[in-house]
Amino acid sequence: MTAQNPSTTGSDSSAARSGLARRDAFKLGAAAALATTGAVVAPQSAVAQQQRNAPLKFRPDGTCKIVQFNDTQDDEQTDRRTVELMEKVLDSEQPDFVVMNGDNIAGGCESELEMKQAMNNVVRPMEDRKIPWAITFGNHDEDSTPQGGMAEADQLDFYRSYPCNRNQPSPDAVTGTANNSLLIQGSRTSDPKFNLFLIDSGRYAPEEIAGQDIEGYPDWDWIRMNQIEWYTQTSREVEREAGRLVPALLFIHIPLWEYRFMWWGSVDGRTAADHARGVDRHGIVGERNEDECPGPFNSGMFSAILDRGDVKGVFCGHDHVNTYAGDYYGVLLGYAGNAGFGTYGLSGAERNRLRGARVFELDENTENVLADTRMVWAKDFGIDLTADDQPMEPFPLPPHQR
Repeated sequence: MTAQNPSTTGSDSSAARSGLARRDAFKLGAAAALATTGAVVAPQSAVAQQQRNAPLKFRPDGTCKIVQFNDTQDDEQTDRRTVELMEKVLDSEQPDFVVMNGDNIAGGCESELEMKQAMNNVVRPMEDRKIPWAITFGNHDEDSTPQGGMAEADQLDFYRSYPCNRNQPSPDAVTGTANNSLLIQGSRTSDPKFNLFLIDSGRYAPEEIAGQDIEGYPDWDWIRMNQIEWYTQTSREVEREAGRLVPALLFIHIPLWEYRFMWWGSVDGRTAADHARGVDRHGIVGERNEDECPGPFNSGMFSAILDRGDVKGVFCGHDHVNTYAGDYYGVLLGYAGNAGFGTYGLSGAERNRLRGARVFELDENTENVLADTRMVWAKDFGIDLTADDQPMEPFPLPPHQR
């Protein structure tokens, strides 16, 4: 794959990103998680007990495959091609685990039932195939909450009710929902060989901080210091119990500022020469078709990752038409593109060209365990890329949710 020249189009409007206009148009025509020391964990349900007794493991040959879906972001009338893409990726790649990395649903649902239908639509592909999966949250997952009533905590309970879900209760006193650490055991032992950190990167920044508004700064959220402390403590606890540093991937929805620095090979430079330096230095591949949309502050997450040395890659979504990845000082920073056909993409007839998913290949017999990552595309599966909307009837809810 060849790095593309950056686009000058920037980000789409908030309305376009939310998918609300699209909805109106339709109407008109794990393994176990390790929490911060001392955190209070909710009582285990029968399903959670089942999850705990079905740990994630490497295959007998020492390999493991993970698929990341980002921004399925739709209401209960999910675009049928979103589900088709998910099903074809799962059938082709045969992954051992799936991460639904935020903006799993969007605005437009007008009741609790419709919110449940929207969520059910995008987890059915894994459940039907009995593939373990977990979710993080993005900035749009609560867009339907005012009408449907299900906040992130309620949504997490809903997701956790599925037999193949591996989310655990989020640790108390840690900002956000669904902050988890999911360990993957070795092929021949119960010792952890790899770790998956799932961190809730939030929704939107406060309108005012210390009496000052944030006009002129990005209005997305950022990872809080208590989440970084949770990551650091959990990483140390895993190392202590395993007797060694355990390699990991970290999944967040909203990108870090370091993504932009990497692309340009600079903090302030925005020239072709700056980007060329970034490509040469960091081995960037993939496309950047809109500005990165981090929060107003650099959280310090990347500094903590460098300090611990376990996270080999940080992968996000949020910016649907960015697909690039690169090696930023020993840590892969990358996007997973956008799996959802019901939300914004590229302009005009190319709207759906970059719909896809990211695949991770793990090998417990290598030092970093993370052997490779690549994108797979809807176009390669023969999925219709026509720039229109193709809503589906919701799947029936499972018996335990009716």
